[in-house]
Amino acid sequence: MQTSLETVWSGLVDDAAIFPPGDAPLHDATAVYAARRAEARSDLVGTFVLRDTDLPLVRGFDAPLSVVITGGAGQVEGPAGLCTKLGLQLAGIEIALRDPDDLAGNARRVVAAVEAARNGGSLDPETPVYVELPAVSIGPSWLAAADEVAAADLRLKFRTGGLTADAFPDAATLTSWIDAALDRQLPFKCTAGLHRAVRHTDDPGTGFEHHGFLNVLVATQLAFGGAASADVVDVLQSRDGAALSAADLDGARRWFTSFGSCSVDEPLADLRALGLLS
Repeated sequence: MQTSLETVWSGLVDDAAIFPPGDAPLHDATAVYAARRAEARSDLVGTFVLRDTDLPLVRGFDAPLSVVITGGAGQVEGPAGLCTKLGLQLAGIEIALRDPDDLAGNARRVVAAVEAARNGGSLDPETPVYVELPAVSIGPSWLAAADEVAAADLRLKFRTGGLTADAFPDAATLTSWIDAALDRQLPFKCTAGLHRAVRHTDDPGTGFEHHGFLNVLVATQLAFGGAASADVVDVLQSRDGAALSAADLDGARRWFTSFGSCSVDEPLADLRALGLLS
């Protein structure tokens, strides 16, 4: 894989150090993020991810921020305006749908809140908004919500891990999410469980099966090229780092924009071990 390596990896990892399982104290995490800017390969890291409730504690922090909305749709406009007031760089908003019985309606409420924030001037029209759909197998309600996100030109967010085994979607489910995003020409980001490049078992840790971020990149590129779902599933299940490293990723980042990780060192170490970064 020798095509535009810097473009492929630039801003791939969003620093989510304060979230589980890392749970780093906020001020320690912001200090590490700031110090990292002077290090080699610092361009691998994109935004710093924090909760909307953390914003008053980072006044003047000079870094692009991805703000996770902790409440419902009505909580979008306030944090966006607070970033401007506090001199913070709002690089993205992430919000989860919280009404499983009416996902499409919930998505419409989020869209309306985003439009109100943009029309009111608190949210820049160019700031990406990622809508997290439930980590379940796709059904009509899930697809209807994705349609609402697409109609408003927002983005999707997929949860690829967590603190329990059932928080990790299987390869077939993740393939269906990627296909749904690509069918609607929706960029997406991932969160949780992707701190290593290649699929692996977290042993002697939890024993959970973790997806690899390189697997997801290759799978996205393959799916965009029209590959059969079975072939995409095979790529997501692959543990062959050499084969994955040889794949063409040109264009994959157009769709798979980034992933949040409580570790930045592990993604960097894996890319170096695979010979993808010096």
